[in-house]
Order: sequence, then C-alpha cells, then structure tokens
Amino acid sequence: MPYTHESRRPTQAQREAQKAFRAADADAKTATSEHQRVQNAFHANRERLKAERLAREAAASAEAAPKKKR
Repeated sequence: MPYTHESRRPTQAQREAQKAFRAADADAKTATSEHQRVQNAFHANRERLKAERLAREAAASAEAAPKKKR
C-alpha cells in the first residue's frame, strides 16, 4: 500500500485542541518570564547585600588596623 499524503482540513476537535495547546503555551511563557524576573531581582538584591557586607568588613578592618599600632 503506497503512502499518499492528502491535505485535510482539521476537524472541530482538532481546532479546539490546537487552541488549548496555544493557550497553555502562552501561560507557560508568562510563568517562565515571571520566574526569570523574580530570579533577576533575587540576584540583584544578593549582589547589593554582598557589596554592603564587603564595605562593612573593609571599614571594620581599616578601623582595627590603627589600634594594633603601638
């Protein structure tokens, strides 16, 4: 039996399924972009806190250094 490809119009059920999959795909993209936005905010805050901690440590070590001199 030879293979013949005939182009057929999608049925109503197939069109409804395609709509559902497109909607689910759009929801997934929205969730992914929201997750990425939250991740970016988290990393930015972590870097800010790290910079503040390093500045405090540098100030504390600079303050402690003159006290050790006699």
